[in-house]
Amino acid sequence: MAQIFTTDRRFSRAEGYLEHSLSPEAELVHPVELARPAELQALQLERLQKTLHHAYANVAFYKKQFDQAGIKPEDIKTLSDLARLPFTQKADLRDNYPFGMIATDMSEVVRIHASSGTTGKPTVVGYTKEDIDIWAESVARSMLASGVRPGDMVHVAYGYGLFTGGLGAHYGAEKLGCTVIPMSGGQTAKQVQLIMDFKPRAIMVTPSYMLAMADEFRKQGIDPKECPLEIGIFGAEPWSEAIRAELESTFNIHAVDIYGLSEVMGPGVANECVETKDGLHIWEDHYYPEIIDPVSGEVLPEGEKGELVFTSLTKQAMPIIRYRTRDLTRLLPGTARAVRRMEKITGRNDDMIILRGVNVFPTQIEEQLLAEDSLSAHYQLRLSRQGALDALTLRVESREAFNTEAGAAVAARLQGRVKEMVGVTIEVDVCPPDTLDRSMGKAVRLIDDRPKD
Repeated sequence: MAQIFTTDRRFSRAEGYLEHSLSPEAELVHPVELARPAELQALQLERLQKTLHHAYANVAFYKKQFDQAGIKPEDIKTLSDLARLPFTQKADLRDNYPFGMIATDMSEVVRIHASSGTTGKPTVVGYTKEDIDIWAESVARSMLASGVRPGDMVHVAYGYGLFTGGLGAHYGAEKLGCTVIPMSGGQTAKQVQLIMDFKPRAIMVTPSYMLAMADEFRKQGIDPKECPLEIGIFGAEPWSEAIRAELESTFNIHAVDIYGLSEVMGPGVANECVETKDGLHIWEDHYYPEIIDPVSGEVLPEGEKGELVFTSLTKQAMPIIRYRTRDLTRLLPGTARAVRRMEKITGRNDDMIILRGVNVFPTQIEEQLLAEDSLSAHYQLRLSRQGALDALTLRVESREAFNTEAGAAVAARLQGRVKEMVGVTIEVDVCPPDTLDRSMGKAVRLIDDRPKD
């Protein structure tokens, strides 16, 4: 089987990796994913130094950041020296809207993506042709790790447009040699029809929208287990192990996690391997990770949980240096690949609810509600103010025909479970099926109804 990926140098293969893969499929894996740590680190340092010089020379924001810190690019002589540099935050991208972070001539930028800008100006990112090629390769690696193979048909239900999900998945699937169904989001009945008619082996979509598709399968009288899908690659929002179990049992598929963010590149920065599903292997030759203390900003040792920070190593149009993602995770050694893993992300700094002194993440509530067989995975959390105290209400749908008495019983049981396992008291409102709005993309799990001070 022909090698899909190329590399600019030869790597010695680290021992003990890819034991679960079968030849000749193992030949498809990029050599850097199996490289010895010293060789990977040498490549990372070479690319890091080149990136820092490129950013300093071409982005006024980074030149000012470096100068204020009293650091020149040539002062970064080791990977650990990266910690001497200031962070980049989302506000910095918005302050330099629209093209202040671009490091090349705009004539070299072949594509622009942007966030929705719901909390301010959009964050704008640009790509050269080489950036697009690296992004496509990153997604192709991720799909290969998920179990997708050249020749497979892939249904893409991420949104196309300024959101990076749809086009990122699309280009990656084509790079891997797959047939792409560019469905995008919405038109759920048609999604089901095309899946049943075209018989794709894999789907790329948000987990919340996949759950909405399950409802549509049932409305059409089709057991979701009977659909032809074998692999689901789910990203763009945090999702728990309970949701993985729900997806896998509902559709009889492998549910695999993909990670990315537009500020760093897009989907495909890291991905789980289908044979282990034990964290997301980071494609470290392009994206260098750190874990920091969210309060102090100090770099934490490998294995400690904190905030994920990324530095791009090969991006041309918009290099990003020490970008604070707000995602909470930890770094772990590789398993199915030699590159490091990040633990599955189930929370973000800005998703955290502080309720009467207890830190709570929506996925913690999600884990508990999915332990109740009579409740569906469709839920919403609402924060309100009752007197001087904040209150949290969980609205969740019953799976079966609604019964007021049974709903009250399961609400009381779930309330007790959350109190015991999470440590907070919440209100639980069990609703009839099809009460809550369905997500066509990223799910809105938390609504803050508290008065704005």
